[in-house]
Amino acid sequence: MTISVGDTLPDTHLGRMGKDGPEQVALSALTKGRKVVIFALPGAYTGTCSTAHVPSFIRTRDDFTAKGVDEVICLSVNDPFVMHAWGESTGATAAGITMLGDAEAEFTKTAGMDFSAPPAGLIDRSKRYALMAEDGVVKVLHAEENPGVCDISGGEALLASL
Repeated sequence: MTISVGDTLPDTHLGRMGKDGPEQVALSALTKGRKVVIFALPGAYTGTCSTAHVPSFIRTRDDFTAKGVDEVICLSVNDPFVMHAWGESTGATAAGITMLGDAEAEFTKTAGMDFSAPPAGLIDRSKRYALMAEDGVVKVLHAEENPGVCDISGGEALLASL
């Protein structure tokens, strides 16, 4: 089943780099009692993800805060080491975006947002989407039909819908 507006986000664990190395965090701990934006994409260091999707949320990060969003999270089926390095190299971390890895695609599969494109080397990756959740419940969801484009899932498009 694909996640939709009104659904509660799956309570899975995601990886991030902590001060002592990689650590797991429960998604429920990040969303409980908070307004959170999550944008998910096929892979760190990939074309549209690096040139369009992440930059759109860097540009709009402060505008989301002004709209009451507590945290903006970038989610990808990558390990926390890659997500940390990508956050540093893109400027996403400096912009205040939390970079989380769904290394085993547990969240992505449970949410029904997985796809594979073997010719491109993408197996069990995340579809491209952006959502806003309040207290873990999806209030707005913008999912792309094609993972190679970033039209309705970019920062500006999501911001306009809040």
